[in-house]
This record gives sequence, structure tokens and C-alpha cells, in this order.
Amino acid sequence: MSRLTRRSALATLGVVGGASTLSLPALGQSRFPERPIRLIVPWPPGGSADAQLRSLGELAGRALGQPVVIENRPGAGGTLHAIHLAREARPDGYTLGQMHLSVVRRPFLVSRPQWDTTTDFTNIIGLTGWLFGMAVPANSPFRTYRDMITYAKANPGRVTYSTSGIATTNHLAMEDLALREGVEFLHVPFRGSNEGVTAALGGQVHMVADSSAWAPQVEAGSMRLLSVWSAERAPRFPDVPTLKELGHDIVVTSNYGISGPPRMDPGIVKVLHDTFRTALMSEENTRVRNQFDMPLVYLSTEEYQDFIVRRAAWERDMVNRLGIKME
Repeated sequence: MSRLTRRSALATLGVVGGASTLSLPALGQSRFPERPIRLIVPWPPGGSADAQLRSLGELAGRALGQPVVIENRPGAGGTLHAIHLAREARPDGYTLGQMHLSVVRRPFLVSRPQWDTTTDFTNIIGLTGWLFGMAVPANSPFRTYRDMITYAKANPGRVTYSTSGIATTNHLAMEDLALREGVEFLHVPFRGSNEGVTAALGGQVHMVADSSAWAPQVEAGSMRLLSVWSAERAPRFPDVPTLKELGHDIVVTSNYGISGPPRMDPGIVKVLHDTFRTALMSEENTRVRNQFDMPLVYLSTEEYQDFIVRRAAWERDMVNRLGIKME
């Protein structure tokens, strides 16, 4: 065996040392997660989104070996948590929050935006949404969606509809639909969808355009559903056409997902995405979604990020066209 010279020995040690140094991060990386994950739900406990996300968190926690703790942080129309995710939380995967369309829309409604939805979050997975539609009282002369549109064309601004508020997803959808149909509706906002249903039943407005608060009345026969806004017909109302079937390439579910702070590690994002996707597709979470008429709107990490970018552009254009400002 030949003897090593001092120079060759140092060179050999340098190579080995360099290799060891390069491998240290991989060897030193800890398994994710090592502690509980916080998932912020920006609504009070008890609602449909809270129930769905609690179910999702419980299922994901079992798979991850660490609890996913739900933190309810309501306020600012469901956007109070957004500034925390965008500006304060560490991008380590231990602080997540519900991403929904009010978070996407709010920067275009205010004079001083506090975040840019397209760059200030790591969008992990798209999950679900709600069943929206138009319902009229059972004694309404509008037997079908086309009856309503025909009347609206002949009587500009005379067809009234209720929603759960100005600049909500359903309000903007109705404005989009009016533009496509070449009609003019009169919007009458209420504080919630149940109030809008009551107003329609009481004859204060022609119809309610909102999420499925109208469903019990439709099933009881006191209201009639003219259309649903999901991609496919609703299982509970198989005879009611979608907007797509009525000639419009529109799907409105006000779908939401889970996002985290900006610049999260792609490896951690993948762990979270895969775990939440399995939970979303489970029988347990499907039962919760079906209980609240929440359609599956799964989007992968890449698809969800693309959706957020495209949706932000649509929200900006619609808000600017309508001239809506909240402050």
C-alpha cells in the first residue's frame, strides 16, 4: 500500500469533509410535523366551513401524528386572519388558514390593500364550496329561469333579488349573469342568506340568489329553484338545471382551500397537500360536506395557485366595473 503524502491526505480529507458538510442538512432535517399545527378558521364555531375544516383537521391530525388545532378567529368579513398569515406567521407549516374568495377580493375593495393574494400566501390545496342558486316563491309567475330572464328583458330594473350582502360572491355572480344576458336586475342586500329567503317568501323581492338557505323551503314546496350554480346538477335537486345548461360557462361555488404564509418549503407543502387531500376524499369528510350541500372542488397545489391568480384578476375587473369600495 502506498503512503499518502501530506498534500494528498489533506485533499482526501477535504473531499470527505466537504461531502459530510453537504449531507448535514439532509441528515439534520427533522420530520414534519414535530408539534401541533394551527389551522385558523376565520368564522365563529358552528358553521358549515367550521364543521368541514374541523373534520378535515381531525382526520389530517391522525395521519400526521400531531393534532391539527382549529383556531376560530372571526372578524372583518372573514379576512382578519389574512394579514397574520401574509405578514406575521412563520412559513414553517405550523400556521395555516382558510383561503376563501373574500380574502382574494378584499384588496380591490379598499383604498389601502394589506396583502396581495397572488404573492403573499402559499396556496396549498383547494377543497370545497357551497351550493348556490336562484329560488322564487312557489306562487311566483317565473316557472323557469328563462321565464325570469324574458320578464327582466321586457322590464329593465324591475326584477329584484336578495343576497347576503354587497360585494359577496353571489352579488358579483348576478352582476356577471346580468351582463351576459343583457338585462338589469335590482340588488337588495340583506345581512344574511336566511333574511333574504324570508324577504322572497314575504314578497319583498322576486327571488333569492344565495347559498342553500333556500333548500328546506324548496324541499317543502314553498319555494321553487330556477337554477343551481354548481358544475353539475345538485344531487338533492336533480331536476334543476345548472347555469352551464342554461347557456353560460359559469360555475359559482365560492370555493375555498387552505393556505399558509408566503415562501413555504415545497416539501412541507407536499406533505400537507397529500394529507389534506386524503382527508378530503374520506367518507367522514364527504358526509360532513353532503350535510351542508358542499360540492367537492378539489384543486392540487399548482391548480389552486393558478385558480387564485385567475380569480384575483376576475375579482379586480368586476369590482372596478361596478365601482364598489368598502372603505
